[in-house]
Amino acid sequence: MRVLLVEDDEPIAQSLRRGLTRYGFEVEWVTTGGDALAHQGAYDVVLLDLGLPDTDGLDVCKALRERGDVPIIVISARSDETDRVVGLELGADDYVSKPFGVREVIARIRAVMRRMQPRATEAPAEAGPDRYGPRVTIDRKAARVRLDDEELALAPKEYDLLAFLTLEPGALMSREQIMEAVWDANWFGPTKTLDVHVAALRRKLGDAVTIEAVRGVGFRLIVHEDGEPGEPGESTGNGRNGGGKGGGKGGGGTS
Repeated sequence: MRVLLVEDDEPIAQSLRRGLTRYGFEVEWVTTGGDALAHQGAYDVVLLDLGLPDTDGLDVCKALRERGDVPIIVISARSDETDRVVGLELGADDYVSKPFGVREVIARIRAVMRRMQPRATEAPAEAGPDRYGPRVTIDRKAARVRLDDEELALAPKEYDLLAFLTLEPGALMSREQIMEAVWDANWFGPTKTLDVHVAALRRKLGDAVTIEAVRGVGFRLIVHEDGEPGEPGESTGNGRNGGGKGGGKGGGGTS
């Protein structure tokens, strides 16, 4: 997916571009509204900062919307409700307030693109919760998880971790990818907190899905489409060695 990033803050832009590229996005970065409007390359979505050096980002949003229906996600330190409302009324599809994580931006991009697809095929515009197997659903708009049709009580970082792993079920996510997306792009501390949160999710989700550890690399989430229980075991690569602990829905966790 091709992203046009309009952001004059270099550290933010570089971090965001690095994170998006890591997950397969192609990112073109410009620093001014004029460059954004003059950009000739094709793109699928625009990430637009409002605080640009040459013009107000809201004017850029309006001009881009008049050109076509490419999704526009505003990213801004402006937290005032008026700015959000004006941005949406001028044609923005979503609004992300700084500071934000790469995972949140990716989730919002994908949500916007899902909404665009039904618009093109004249299907219902409102997408429901995402389902992972027969037992787990995630309502990303409301940030709620349901297990066996009952809402699951998750700590904020437990939800963020689960939401990130379910972006690409079956894909192996390194510890560095997870820490950058869920905690902070500049996280330099130990990753033991990741293991604590994984353990908490395993206890609460039981055998509905499997969070598989790959030794020395990271984790992958396995969805059981047929409803068969799995084990959150540890793998040394392609295989699995069982030995994991299941559990009920109880359990805590720290954030």
